[in-house]
Amino acid sequence: MTGIGWDMGLGGGLWMVVGIVLVVVIVWALASAASTRDRSAVEDAAQVLQARFARGEISQLEYEQARRLLGI
Repeated sequence: MTGIGWDMGLGGGLWMVVGIVLVVVIVWALASAASTRDRSAVEDAAQVLQARFARGEISQLEYEQARRLLGI
């Protein structure tokens, strides 16, 4: 045969599995990085909010409203 057709043999099937695993790993890594970035942004905002409240820059009402808005 000329090597063209449906029969890829063991090597072709192996490369297909490697490609699928590679795509899954890349998608997982991107999703993981995005969720970590989102979580750290909320944590940073919470720390800033707590510090502003502790310094007296914002009132308790403003603090509570901001917490609800941020979902903390």
